[in-house]
Amino acid sequence: MLPNSCFPCLSSASTPAIIMRNSNSIMAFLFLAILNLCKANSMACNEKEKQALLRFIQALTDPTKRLSLGLLLKTVLNLGIPYPHSYALGGEISAALLELEHLKFLNLRFNDFGGAPIPNFLGSMRSLTYVNLWGASFGGLIPHQLGNLSSLRHLDLGGGILDFMDVHWFASLSLLSSLSELCLPNCQLNNMISSLGYVNFTSLTVLCLPSNNLSHNMPNCLFNFSSLWSLDLSDNSLKGQILSTISNLQNLYHLNLSVNMLTGRIPESLGQLKHLEIVLLISNSSCGPIPSQMGNLSSLSSLYLGNDKLNGTLPRSLGLLSNLVELSTKQLYRRNDNGSKFCKTLKVEGLWTQLQIGSNYLSGKIPEFIGSLLYLKAFHLHNNSFSGGIPLSLRNCTSLGLIDLAKNKLTGNIPSWIGERTHLMVLQLRSSEFFGDIPQQICRLSYLIELDLPNNRLSGSIPRCLNSISAMATTHNPIEDKFNTVVDYSYSRYPEHLLLVIKGRESKYSRILPLVRIVDLSCNNLSGGIPTEISSPFGLQSSNLSRNQLTGRIPQKIADIEYLESRDLSNLAL
Repeated sequence: MLPNSCFPCLSSASTPAIIMRNSNSIMAFLFLAILNLCKANSMACNEKEKQALLRFIQALTDPTKRLSLGLLLKTVLNLGIPYPHSYALGGEISAALLELEHLKFLNLRFNDFGGAPIPNFLGSMRSLTYVNLWGASFGGLIPHQLGNLSSLRHLDLGGGILDFMDVHWFASLSLLSSLSELCLPNCQLNNMISSLGYVNFTSLTVLCLPSNNLSHNMPNCLFNFSSLWSLDLSDNSLKGQILSTISNLQNLYHLNLSVNMLTGRIPESLGQLKHLEIVLLISNSSCGPIPSQMGNLSSLSSLYLGNDKLNGTLPRSLGLLSNLVELSTKQLYRRNDNGSKFCKTLKVEGLWTQLQIGSNYLSGKIPEFIGSLLYLKAFHLHNNSFSGGIPLSLRNCTSLGLIDLAKNKLTGNIPSWIGERTHLMVLQLRSSEFFGDIPQQICRLSYLIELDLPNNRLSGSIPRCLNSISAMATTHNPIEDKFNTVVDYSYSRYPEHLLLVIKGRESKYSRILPLVRIVDLSCNNLSGGIPTEISSPFGLQSSNLSRNQLTGRIPQKIADIEYLESRDLSNLAL
């Protein structure tokens, strides 16, 4: 919330209106129509500038009537919205803006100006330091007059129907000696990438160029921008190797090269970037081992290396990264015919909350050191070739909210201590070789929403106490916030997801995962009758008990489960 001192021109009568406009999260984010027409060192409002703002508002189309002179903020005009929506502004950008002599911040993000050109007169507003026109449906040529904004520090363009083929606008950016943040997503820069070496970007701290179809090798000139702390070149069809000269970017903390066509090895020199906190290299064709020098990145908090062609083991040096809270190394290719062994010497006592190494060719036993990850919340080892049982040391991980060990060669009993993990919401052990009874202690997991145990060798009866799992009782249970907290769903730009089989079809569930309620015990050796208590979880959406040795009658109350979408009782002796 902004302090009252930011609103010197507000009367007390207008304050309730502002509070009402910000009564929900969307409107609070928008905080609209915001301009202080007062001079920098004066508390008195300038009547001329008030009238200019009025003319500016009158030239806009405002379907939800959200603009008001009663909302005033110092040197800022913030009309951006978080994503395209029906309440987008349209109409015309009036030249009355030229009379707002103290305007520094102009945000029109995700409005809809219907293909109208970006006004040339914006280049005359020398006081502007921030301009965001991303996704505002402007059209035509980008005015090269933007190069006159000598005070500009942040520029965000793209996402509309602009004509980016004229290179003069891009060359004019080199005149912006104060520019520190440049974001040009989806700006058709494929013909301009060679010009980067001739543009003066030495003051840049943020360079964001995703989805530009660059289709070139990584330009070496990028690594001359030594002031960069954030570089995003994702989704660009970049080719060739990541150059070793990336080590020149000594201030870099965020690197995103995901969804490209990069090949070769990850350079060892990447380990020299001591300030790196976030590295995203997913969905490329990089090969070879993960360099051990990555263990030198003492500030690293998130590492994504999935969907590449990396091989070998996880280097033991990663165990030195006490700040690492996310590790995702999906689809590592096997090193030899026997498969890659999990690195037993990796010891971590840091702040890891997610361990995601699913869809690899890893084998051997799950190492006992996993129990040292005391803050572990999400544990993904699915689709590997791990053998042996679930290590007893995992009992130490008292914050576990998600366990996904599906599609391995794990064996032994499902440990009863799992019932002690009171935060556990997802237990996925499908397609392994677990045997013995389903432990009664599972019924203590009041937050459990997915119990997925098919294709094992489980025997005994179905626990009658499943009705005590309160999260299964109703779809209206306030479980989503709990899920977000437990598995850091809201932390990562790559949300938590699972592959679930419902109605005989395997699908990936991501953003709606907290809303799913599943019990799948199919393809085991369970015997006895179907307990009537299994019909009590009225929030259950999918129940699969097929292909077991169950006998007796189908409880009539199963038909009363209000939200049940899928029920499979096939191949039973009922």
